[in-house]
This record gives sequence, C-alpha cells and structure tokens, in this order.
Amino acid sequence: MENPITLPMTNPAAQHKAVGIWLLCVAFLIALMVVVGGLTRLTGSGLSITQWKPVTGVVPPMSEQSWQDEFSLYQRIPQYRLENRGMSLGEFKAIYWWEWTHRFLGRFIGFAFLLPFLWFAWRGAIGRKDIPRMVLLFVLGGLQGAVGWWMVASGLEARVSVSQYRLAAHLGVAIILLGAMIWVALEYLRGTSARKQPAGMAFALVGLVYVQMLLGALVAGLHAGLIYNTWPSMDGRVFPEGAFFSQPWWINFFENAGLAQFDHRIGAYLVALLVAAIWIVGRGASGWKRNVQHLLFALTAFQITLGILTLLHQAPIALSALHQITAAALFCAAVWHAFETRFSLRSTPGPSRR
Repeated sequence: MENPITLPMTNPAAQHKAVGIWLLCVAFLIALMVVVGGLTRLTGSGLSITQWKPVTGVVPPMSEQSWQDEFSLYQRIPQYRLENRGMSLGEFKAIYWWEWTHRFLGRFIGFAFLLPFLWFAWRGAIGRKDIPRMVLLFVLGGLQGAVGWWMVASGLEARVSVSQYRLAAHLGVAIILLGAMIWVALEYLRGTSARKQPAGMAFALVGLVYVQMLLGALVAGLHAGLIYNTWPSMDGRVFPEGAFFSQPWWINFFENAGLAQFDHRIGAYLVALLVAAIWIVGRGASGWKRNVQHLLFALTAFQITLGILTLLHQAPIALSALHQITAAALFCAAVWHAFETRFSLRSTPGPSRR
C-alpha cells in the first residue's frame, strides 16, 4: 500500500524549489519582524514588557488582574516614572501589544523555520552538507532573541530608553540572519556554478548597506533624527558643532548625536555613489543581474529621498517606518545582486546538495 504521507518530491528540481520558497518565506518573516521592531521602538513600546519568559510569555494577560500586574511592573522602571507617569491602563495596553506582537513574531519565526527544516531534512530535500548551515541559521535566530532581551534589559534600571549599542547589535544580528537566509534560498532556487565570478563591488555594497543600517540604529538610539533638521547643510554647517566634545575622542562616533547623524549622511552618499558605479559599469549586463541593478538604483534613490524627508519633518512615525522598510529592501536587493554577480546562473535549480 502506498504511504499516504509520501510527497511527490523525487524530482531534485522540485525539492530545491520547495526548500528555496520556504527559506524566502522565512526571510520575509524576518524582514517583517525588523519592521515591527522599528514600529515598536518608534511608538515607545519596547520597554512595556519587563520580563523575559521565552515559553510562558507567549500568552498575553487574560484577565484584568493580569493586566494590572503587568502594568505594576512597568510602573517600576525609569521610563514610566520620568516620561509616562500618569499613563492609564488603556494606554499601557496599546504599547504592550506592540512589544508582545514583536516577541510573538520572533517565536513564530522559530517554529516556521524549525518544523519545515525537520520535514525537509527527513525527506532528503536538504543535502547533508547543508544541514550544519541550517542548524547555524536556527542558532543565530535564537541568539537574536537573546540579544533582544539584552537590549531591553539596558532600559529597565538606569535609562528611559535602550542602549544604542545594544539596539545596533540587535538590528545587526537580524540583518545578518536575513541576508544569510536569502543567500541560501537563492542557492536552492537559482542554483550555483563551480566557476565563481569576481564580485568585489557587489559584496562591498552589501557591507556598506549593512554598516549604513547600523549607523541608522545609532541615529535612532541617540534620537539624532530630532536635531539638525535641515538638508543639505546641518543648520547652516557642513559639520556638526561640538562633534568631538567628549573624551576619548572616538567615543563621539557612538555617543554624539550630531556626529552620528553626520556619519549616517555620509554613509548614504557613499551608498549612492557605489550603486551608481555598479549601475554604470553593469550596462553590459543582462537578465536577472541587470534587473537587480535597476532595482538597486531605484531603491537607493527612493531611500535617500525618504531619509531627507524624514529628517526635515523630525522623524514622524510613518516616514521613519517607511525609511526602515526600504532599508531592509535595499539590503535584500544588495544580497541578491551579489549572488547574481558571483555565480554563472542557470535557468534551473542547482544540482543535489547531498
């Protein structure tokens, strides 16, 4: 008798396509979590849950007393005492749901990765050589959750907001995970070639966009978008006043709001120049590679425009959120372009990876 749970996955091409689509779905969820995390920060909701309960925390307060207990915990931290004193329970619930959604999405991503991974591995759709890489991706996802709590903990005792260092680390791990997920997904969907092509400029762009996103996290953590709200000058200056006020001098790159914004501006110009160079040099390219170059050019122009508008309007939530969404899209496009540049691609998925 035929096994009723056996799937028609004997075709290697079908196997690779299924795995690739699954990984892209997980990558989309990670990008969504980055966006929700940004909205959680922008709405001032990130410190509303003051405990880390990886298992039982999935259940939100279900009774009025449970809500009062959570509210009482929040009332003990500096953010409530110094910024939100007098907040009603209803107002607390609004910020609580943002943080709860962010954490729930993280848990959901874990299961969305783990369960299909076990299934595909059992069916032989994932090659033996790729299993350690998949396990590493899962561990990296768990690390991201731990870094998230480490970030939140920085704002529970002596601060009214989280540390900009830990915010950048939290975003940085998420973006690494997103890029790795997309790369592996493309290997399964697009295939690779043993003959690798030079891709120095493409990988440089991936690195530069990544650094630029970390600089953006510093700007967010230092609330640097609320100052020097002019462009192209910084309140009539080329360089911010008092940029190297603190000692040692190098600490200003991480703790001076004006200098952080200046660095983020310079990073944007460098990204624009590199994308323009890639687009011009790649005029002879065709197919997916050229299409992605057009996408990079359009996303970069749109992102810089958004950045300027966000700055001029003192970082409103809607523009700030769209700016972060576009940053994630630009990073994904940069990874895709690096992949297309690196490999001589075929129209069918690559060979079995067993």
